[in-house]
Amino acid sequence: MKTIYKSLDGKEQILNQYEEYLTQFDSLISRDYVQTRFGRTHVLVMGKEDRKPLFIFQGGNCINPVTLSWFKGLLEEYTVYAPDTIGHPGYSDETRISASDKSFAQWTADLMDHYKIEKCAFIGPSYGGGIILRIAAFMPERIQCAILVNPAGISLGSKMKMIKEILVPMISYKINGSSRSLRKITDVMSSKSMKQLDESIIGNIFKHTTLEQDMPKLTTVEELRGYSAPTLAITGTEDVFFPGNKISQKAEGILGDRLELIKYQMGHFPSVAHLEKIEHDIKIFLKKHY
Repeated sequence: MKTIYKSLDGKEQILNQYEEYLTQFDSLISRDYVQTRFGRTHVLVMGKEDRKPLFIFQGGNCINPVTLSWFKGLLEEYTVYAPDTIGHPGYSDETRISASDKSFAQWTADLMDHYKIEKCAFIGPSYGGGIILRIAAFMPERIQCAILVNPAGISLGSKMKMIKEILVPMISYKINGSSRSLRKITDVMSSKSMKQLDESIIGNIFKHTTLEQDMPKLTTVEELRGYSAPTLAITGTEDVFFPGNKISQKAEGILGDRLELIKYQMGHFPSVAHLEKIEHDIKIFLKKHY
C-alpha cells in the first residue's frame, strides 16, 4: 500500500504528537471514521452538542489539532466537525486526491451526508481554505457562509522568496537535522511566533513524510458564478505562501460583494495575539451570517 510516511517510526512519532496536542483541548472529543468514496476519513467531533454545525478543515502538510487549535473559542458555541484531510498526516487514509477538480467537494459531501448536514458554515486555514473554494465551485448550495484564513486557492507568494526562505533551509534540515535550519523556516512561517511543540511537529512532518506539493487550484471568477454565500477572508501581510496584499486584491476580484476582508501584519501561522483578534472577527461574522 502506498504511504505518505517514510517510515513506521516516523508515522508513530507524528501520531503521538497528534495525541499530545489533543490533550490541550478542554472540550469532549468524539472520534469517528467515515467511509467516503475516496477512502476512510477520521473526524474529530467537538464542542457543544445539538448546536449549529461548523466544519473546520486543517492546514496542509500539518496535523489536524494544530490548526484546529486556532479556533478553540468556537467550541463553546458550535458543534465542530474537523476531518483529518485525506492524504495528509493524521488518521485518515493516505490516498491523495486532486485539489484541482471536484474531488474535495465530493469528499466533503460524503462527510456532510454521513452527519445529515444539508448546509453549514465552514472555516479553512491555508490548504483548508482552498478546499472550501473547491466546495464553493462545485457544491455552492451547501455553504451557508465561509471563513478563509491565510487561504490557498486564491494567489501564491513569490517562488524565489519561498525557495530562498523555505526550500533551501528545508533541504539543509533534511540533510543534517539542524535545529537552526528548522528555526529559520518556522520563523518565516510565523513571523517568529511559532510555539515549540508546533515547531517540533513541523520538523517531524518535513523529515518523515512525503509533502503534498500540489496546492489547491487558483479559483476563477467563472467557477464561483453560482456561489453567493457571505465569505470572510483573513490574511497576513507577512505570509510567505499566500501574501495578504496579493490575496486581498485577487479575492475582491473573484468574490465581489460576497467578501468581507481583514488584513493583519502576521505570518502564515498567526501569533497568540493575532489568534485572539481572529477569534473575535470570526464570532462577529458568524453571528451576523449564521
